[in-house]
Amino acid sequence: MAGEVVEGTKPTRMELLNIRKRKALAKKGHKLLTEKRDALVAEFLGIIKTRKVHRRELNELLSGGMDSLIRAEMESGFDELKSIAASAPPAPEVPVTGVNIMGVIVPRIESSGLPERLPPFYSLHTTTSRLDSAVNGFRATLKKLLVVAEIEGTIERLALEIEKTRRRVNALEYIFIPRLENTEKYIEMQLQEREREDFFRRKRMKVLME
Repeated sequence: MAGEVVEGTKPTRMELLNIRKRKALAKKGHKLLTEKRDALVAEFLGIIKTRKVHRRELNELLSGGMDSLIRAEMESGFDELKSIAASAPPAPEVPVTGVNIMGVIVPRIESSGLPERLPPFYSLHTTTSRLDSAVNGFRATLKKLLVVAEIEGTIERLALEIEKTRRRVNALEYIFIPRLENTEKYIEMQLQEREREDFFRRKRMKVLME
């Protein structure tokens, strides 16, 4: 035959029924995987748009924080800011969990646990309001950075799943289903040939007996 057939196939009616069942199951799987791929792509594109918005906001927050920090350095001096930075409390741990999106586990960063304001760790009398603006700006930047990190992780996981699903769809569409269809035709042709041979054999036997 022109196309490939399933290796080791025996041209029997039982095998034909088995091949037809496998073909029906493969087509059903192809349909479900195609729907999953399309849904994942739609979700992926939506998150890409969201990432663009959050990245722009992150850049704005970072730019504002850096501007406040530069002005605070100009007013208080580099050594003073370096000393204050050394006494800053460590950043709190942020729990990372997972959430299921259409069978894909993507990261979920619980940034809501970060405090809105921290107790002052530097003297308010010897520093300027520029430093307060820088600290608050970078705290907001950190929270936005966690949001962007979560989005980036989600995009990466979805991209991998889309590619894996696409390969499965293509394998079913261009390899497995055509091979099963070729095998089905092969068995049907073999059975028809046998039936013709049996018909002529019976006819010949009838003539000889007469």
